[in-house]
Amino acid sequence: MKKAIPIEFVYQVFSLLIAIIIVHAVYVAVIRPNANAFMEQEVARMKADAEYVQQRSIFVVIRDFEQEACFILALWAFSIMGYKGHASYRERKLLYNLVDGEDEQHDAELDTDKLTRQLDGLPPRAREALLPRALGAALHRFSATGNVQDVSAAAREVCQTEADRLESELSIIRYIAWAIPSIGFIGTVRGISDALAQAHRAVEGDITGVTQSLGVAFNSTFVALAISIVVMFFVHQLQLAQERVVLETETYCDRYLIHRLKRSPA
Repeated sequence: MKKAIPIEFVYQVFSLLIAIIIVHAVYVAVIRPNANAFMEQEVARMKADAEYVQQRSIFVVIRDFEQEACFILALWAFSIMGYKGHASYRERKLLYNLVDGEDEQHDAELDTDKLTRQLDGLPPRAREALLPRALGAALHRFSATGNVQDVSAAAREVCQTEADRLESELSIIRYIAWAIPSIGFIGTVRGISDALAQAHRAVEGDITGVTQSLGVAFNSTFVALAISIVVMFFVHQLQLAQERVVLETETYCDRYLIHRLKRSPA
């Protein structure tokens, strides 16, 4: 029996490759050429005027390899969150469109056979959504035991399992959010090490190399922490959306299935 193709894993791999290509192309074509040109202009102005105050440029701040890696990881994280966010949107849309007229008929006696046929008639992809799985498990338990409490436990178990699965799948995004500031700290260590290696030049009066190395150290940390703050904000928004889908599905099952089974004849 053939195993299903791990679509999400393939998506993650290709999204990482695309992120690397896009970010590196932007760095090679735009950021590093502009940063090098700006730094050359600043050096020339400082040599011409001893009192000239060196200016800052966004291209110089983000030009190093650590910042490039941070942007690649951030773009990768956003692509994964976009995939999962779209999946949550589909789940929520199905939540309100699966059974027509439920809002008007939530006190009517439930036709379990009709609902089962509706679930079986859904496309394969839709049947894998949370709501059809929860309803299907609840109906199967009801047909086997006829006990409403067992139905409630079955629906709640499916929802809890889905919540645990969604939580575990966010681990890759949380890892990326952790890796971004870590890469920034690597840039900090590299910059400080380069500055210490050029300390003898500073003693001789040439501090250009030391200041550039310290710039690498502080710029990499600044960019990494700023990106991490943005990524973590969207991670929490995605987690909130997923939790809402699970809670609303459990409420749906309780209101439109379990509540109406109580009114069905024994």
